[in-house]
Amino acid sequence: MTRWRYAAATDAGLVRETNQDTIYADDSLAVVADGMGGHAAGEIASALTVEAICRGFHTRSTVEGLLEAVETANREVLSDARANPERSGMGTTVILVGLTHDITGVVTPTMLHVGDSRAYQLRDGALRQLSADHSVAEEWVRMGRLTPEEALTHPRRHQLTRAIGVDDNVEIDVMSLRVQAGDRLLLCSDGLSNELGPERLAELASAAGSLDDAVLSLVSAARSAGGRDNISAILLEFEAANSPTRIINTTMSAAPPPMAPSAPSRPHPRFTWRVAAALVVLGAVVGGFFFIMHWYAYSTYYLGPDGRFIGIYEGQPSGVLWYKPRLVRPTTYFATHLLAPARQALRSTISEPSIASAQSYAHFLYGQWVSSQLLPVTSTTPSTTTTTLGSSSSTTIAPTTSLGPSSTTTTTTTTTSTTAG
Repeated sequence: MTRWRYAAATDAGLVRETNQDTIYADDSLAVVADGMGGHAAGEIASALTVEAICRGFHTRSTVEGLLEAVETANREVLSDARANPERSGMGTTVILVGLTHDITGVVTPTMLHVGDSRAYQLRDGALRQLSADHSVAEEWVRMGRLTPEEALTHPRRHQLTRAIGVDDNVEIDVMSLRVQAGDRLLLCSDGLSNELGPERLAELASAAGSLDDAVLSLVSAARSAGGRDNISAILLEFEAANSPTRIINTTMSAAPPPMAPSAPSRPHPRFTWRVAAALVVLGAVVGGFFFIMHWYAYSTYYLGPDGRFIGIYEGQPSGVLWYKPRLVRPTTYFATHLLAPARQALRSTISEPSIASAQSYAHFLYGQWVSSQLLPVTSTTPSTTTTTLGSSSSTTIAPTTSLGPSSTTTTTTTTTSTTAG
């Protein structure tokens, strides 16, 4: 038997005019979605995502059902953006935990994650981050291009490499959680984790007293620390917990088939265990070699010439054995529409961690060239005035609608104790 108590709170913060976060919590599901996009689009993307996940999970409360619900949310956000061009480019992060049933009926917590909203586990006052941010800076940390300290202030730390509503095929991190009675889980948007460090989060989230007081303290502390973004937090406390019968810790882009127990195979009488062991070792060595070569050959992306245009390639520029780089996305930018240093760098290839970051950098290089073509504006008087051209955007967003019986859109909290399967 697995059951939790929960409390939730959300707040617009001190800088944003409206709240684009949408949160939901009940006795078997907790979701935080942090919307992004102008003209109320972020608010709509997060609301559509939470609605689709709640609908899908409560219809089929398995790992496969939860994964399918997130994929459905991605399709619905993309469809809405295509039907409403003014909302083009909207998207949202999502972090969720659901109590899922396996084929034997055992109920255990499973976490799904896309974007940079976070999940933390607290046990005996110690804090452990469960999720990995899907941002350019954090991808570079995992690749060794940045240190964790450098990533904290890097200008691309908020640029996402994954989000709901961006690509037709969304990659989703799926993790089975090992918890025990007394553990707490904190789900939050980056408006909380960017303002409060790990020690402060652990202190407030594990404080003695009610969960209501704890989430209110977290939101209040984030506001006092600056409140530069919308702030959302859901706190779960487990009263009882089962151990998972199968452990999942992977990235998926399609629902896996249900797993059923298989009958044990009987070894062929003509083969000894030594022969079988040798074949297993040989197969593992050969399979491992091909796996490592394929992974290394296609572990990176880069910008390079594609005829007259800039192309986005996957793979090592010079190839690895028989694995040759492949063009995964052409762009509409001419290679001649770059500054001379950028053209030289393009000929040598420009490495990037993902297709999205490569597309963004190609746009940046083209923008540099466009800026260089603009002539300074000079007055007719002896004095000279230089007009610096830039771009600005303003966003007006309607208030967030938080969903479900226990989600909160203002700084309102709810605490419930319920038993699940």
